[in-house]
Amino acid sequence: MIDRLFSRRRVAHLLGAALFAAAGATATAQAAEKVTIGALRFTSSAPLFVAFERGYFADEGLDAEFSFFQAAQPVAVAIASGDVDFGVTALTGGFFNLASKGALKVIGGHFHEEKGYDGSAILVSNKAYEAGFTSVDKFPGHSLGMTQVGSSFHYMAGRIAEAKGFPLSDITLLPLQKVGAIIAALKSGQVDSMIIVPHIARPLDRGGAAKIIGWVYDYAPYQVTTLFTSTNNTESKPELVKRFVKAYQRGIADYRAVMLNQAKDPAATEEMTKLIHKYVYADRPYEKAAPSIKAGAIYVNENARLDVGDVKAQLEWFQAQGFVPGGFDYRAIVDTSFVEAYNLPK
Repeated sequence: MIDRLFSRRRVAHLLGAALFAAAGATATAQAAEKVTIGALRFTSSAPLFVAFERGYFADEGLDAEFSFFQAAQPVAVAIASGDVDFGVTALTGGFFNLASKGALKVIGGHFHEEKGYDGSAILVSNKAYEAGFTSVDKFPGHSLGMTQVGSSFHYMAGRIAEAKGFPLSDITLLPLQKVGAIIAALKSGQVDSMIIVPHIARPLDRGGAAKIIGWVYDYAPYQVTTLFTSTNNTESKPELVKRFVKAYQRGIADYRAVMLNQAKDPAATEEMTKLIHKYVYADRPYEKAAPSIKAGAIYVNENARLDVGDVKAQLEWFQAQGFVPGGFDYRAIVDTSFVEAYNLPK
């Protein structure tokens, strides 16, 4: 009788413990903080996709979701308004204007132009190429399609003009809002040129739809994209930001280990390419999408290191063009407390 009573009590105790543990697990799951990530469906966003698909955000107690955009500037607006928590896109005039008001902070690096790795390609239309636009020196007198005035495309055109010694006004800049519209205009010969990431540029060149005549890394050092968030997050939720950055860095490490040396482990390359395909060229069969995704493997800074000197150069260029007010410098918009900073201005 005593043994039976003990057994019943033992079972009840174990059941209670199990229910308590289950309730604890449920509470933990419910406690995951929701974060929304603003991104473009580019191969350059791949480390984020890797971190999400492999559960790295979940490991940090984050319930992450993506919000996709057609251009970089709207991502900055969405973060400033609180609709999005983190963004990985290029810095633009719109970004710097919002940052000047104290709304945004750059907290990490991402895609960086690096010789030896495909980066931003300079493409010309077949029509323009056949008419003699065969090198970057021949940019003056030709048109360039871009998303918006003050975009990263605008900035890259300016840096190329500076490097080649001609005024930016010698290029006719045509804002077409969306990358798809620029590609269509390039193919039809309505614009003479565009600057774009390799997963788009390489197939256009290889398929005979346009010609690559150069690469941006030959003309300017460039921290093309950065990780940024709201100032409210860096000041009020620094632990949340640290957890996000930790997951993001794991995604970068996985990406760099595979996609920057694809011949080292073909099986791992195939696995990661399939993962990226869920987000990039998802409307195409994998067999057709895979070559473009692999060709679009851009250089991403290790551990999200941030090239602060180049962020400074970008801000000063936008200020010199009149797109961004003066009266503040890079220190007002960069927070170096989350990742390693390098190329620090003296």
